[in-house]
Amino acid sequence: MSDATPQNDRPDFDTMTRDIADVPAVEVITTVAVHLMSAAAVNLGLAEEGSDHKDLDEARKLITALAGLVTAGAPEIGSYHAGPLRDGLKSLQLAFREASVIADEPGQGPGEKFTGPVYG
Repeated sequence: MSDATPQNDRPDFDTMTRDIADVPAVEVITTVAVHLMSAAAVNLGLAEEGSDHKDLDEARKLITALAGLVTAGAPEIGSYHAGPLRDGLKSLQLAFREASVIADEPGQGPGEKFTGPVYG
């Protein structure tokens, strides 16, 4: 009985594993952070047709995850990479505060348990 999927259509997991091993950790961390930032921005309504995708509950989760990643990863990736990530995180935290109808107490906003209170 033959296999319905031709061999050349199957992913080469051995090659994929070797390829990810060649990616520096700083690149993986910053890529994940950028994805979290992008998703949070969309859920804050900051993207094109923003109000169609606005979901502050989802944005809060993404910003908190980003804050944890940036805070924990900063010593490992260095200030050259962490600085812009911190700036982006703070911008998202401030945008969340602005978008919220009911303001969180200082230190209670998304990710602030990792970053401390964020002020404009």
